[in-house]
Amino acid sequence: MLDLFHALFLAPFDYGFMRRAVVAGLALSLAAPPLGVFLMLRGMSLIGDAMAHAILPGVALGFLFAGFSLPMMSLGGVISGLLVAGLAGSVSQMTGHREDAAMASFFLISLAAGVMLVSLGGSSVDLTHVLFGSILAVNTTALVLIAALTSAIVLAMAVMFRALVVECLDPLFLRGQGVRNGLIHGLFLALVVLNLTAGFQTLGTLMAVGLMMLPATTARFWSKRLEGLMGIAVVWAMVSSTGGLLLSYHLSLPSGPSIILLAGIGYVLSALLGRHHSLRARLRRRAAPLERGETA
Repeated sequence: MLDLFHALFLAPFDYGFMRRAVVAGLALSLAAPPLGVFLMLRGMSLIGDAMAHAILPGVALGFLFAGFSLPMMSLGGVISGLLVAGLAGSVSQMTGHREDAAMASFFLISLAAGVMLVSLGGSSVDLTHVLFGSILAVNTTALVLIAALTSAIVLAMAVMFRALVVECLDPLFLRGQGVRNGLIHGLFLALVVLNLTAGFQTLGTLMAVGLMMLPATTARFWSKRLEGLMGIAVVWAMVSSTGGLLLSYHLSLPSGPSIILLAGIGYVLSALLGRHHSLRARLRRRAAPLERGETA
């Protein structure tokens, strides 16, 4: 029994690339889900996906100038993401269009521009690497960068936590305290961009948002309290990242999709069986009046 446990759960991490991959996944699992919870509470779940595509042109430019240099690609991604967020906010203020509509427009432009740049400067393999990532290819430099970015995100969220919560629940009160809503909103979007930049090396620009949103939306079916949402989301993200790596190792599956699909399976099961807002909870609410009527 112990030999089977060792072979299934411990032996894969005898390899250095697996150890680096699991540490990178755990680091992202600490920073991404809390941001996903705030995006969900703000009704901005799809904004995360738009921002994930917004970093692509900057990543592509970094690739064109320096090849697979993660620091240069990350710097380009941060600049590109912040630029798109700023442009979307400016267009929304100047024209009166909803910010999500402006963001969707810019993310489509960014996606097309990024794919074009990578295709002009590299091969289909390079494009696949940028779009879908490769967590098993994380080296020491990438791991240090991911750890530094996720640590900065967690620290910034801890400092801004009260303001982020108040802005979600009562933005007028925050304005009354002399704090500009736009400032908090802009800083929050900057944290989202930093997280997506940290995650593109492991999951690619197309799936980096998965580890942010899927655990957060899964937690919604199990808790109604903010601390519960964040705790469950972080734990499920860690389980998904580690479990997805183990599945990819034993079944020879691509690692990034394995992680996201495992997180997605948790979401589907939670939607069916969770304590709140799930199909099971809805059926129980419908059955409760009938049971009371029979008892009477």
